[in-house]
Amino acid sequence: MYIVTGGAGLIGSAVVWALNQRGIEDIIIVDHLGTSEKWKNLRALKFAEYYEKDSFLKVLYEDFFTDIKAVIHMGACSSTTETDATYLLKNNVEYTEHLALWAMENGARFIYASSCATYGDGSLGFVDDEENLEQLRPLNMYGYSKQYFDLWAKRRGMFDKICGLKFSNIFGPNEYHKENMRSVVKKSFEQIMETGKVQLFKSYKDEYADGEQKRDFLYVKDAVKIIMYLLDNPNINGLYNVGSGKAESWNSLVNAVFKAVNRKPNIEYVDMPEHLKEKYQYFTQTDMAKLQATGYHEAPMSLDKAVKDYVINYLLPGDHLGDE
Repeated sequence: MYIVTGGAGLIGSAVVWALNQRGIEDIIIVDHLGTSEKWKNLRALKFAEYYEKDSFLKVLYEDFFTDIKAVIHMGACSSTTETDATYLLKNNVEYTEHLALWAMENGARFIYASSCATYGDGSLGFVDDEENLEQLRPLNMYGYSKQYFDLWAKRRGMFDKICGLKFSNIFGPNEYHKENMRSVVKKSFEQIMETGKVQLFKSYKDEYADGEQKRDFLYVKDAVKIIMYLLDNPNINGLYNVGSGKAESWNSLVNAVFKAVNRKPNIEYVDMPEHLKEKYQYFTQTDMAKLQATGYHEAPMSLDKAVKDYVINYLLPGDHLGDE
């Protein structure tokens, strides 16, 4: 049996989808559905049980779960603008600590979501090296919550037994519920359909033209391939970047959306909110050498191909993973 937290979210539901494709249905999904449309992500998935995250730890400790092969912990508050530090520490750090300790005590594989937000402004590079964790300075509280757990695990010597994934900018189907944290692909698609144009933030650094700020974008289907590879290889532990290994501009991303819907590009550059200016990452590019050294060599989809698959097969028809 497998436990997938955040199992109704973007990455978590894709993990369940990938397990289903292998014929695996003995899955416990943990999440918080609330009043959002996130429940729709579950409709096409096959699983044994669903638990709300606030009650699951009690169930985990009091019930006798047997034969748990892996805990795939994708659940977290992923809002980079969340300012409630107490909430983030409780939700993103303490919860992860409980699950990690339980998994280790019960002989289950533990794979969890860290983030490239831990790299801060990128001045120290984007190398997934546990030895230099203490030097990183995240720019927002979300990034720090992920950094906090990475450090907690390192100080307890856990990285030879567990696997942390530093996700880059992941996009794809089943992110419809994420409101303001939806990917720019999804937001751009909506803007094009409604207004015929897309708004991007202006640049406030001379070395970057408007819209030429760069990110490492990765399609969720490619992210899940990496997760499944690590699930199949329990001897591979430590921290690993999960990205494309290539930095591409917001302009390139948005132009790919225009191309997918057969529209002429029309981009408007707007002022960035003051509260984001000091926390904004102008460049991210994951170093994928560490993961590749383990034997993983599958190239991700190109940005154009990934955006086209997302737009044509999911956004236009309004489908979810598993509906196709």
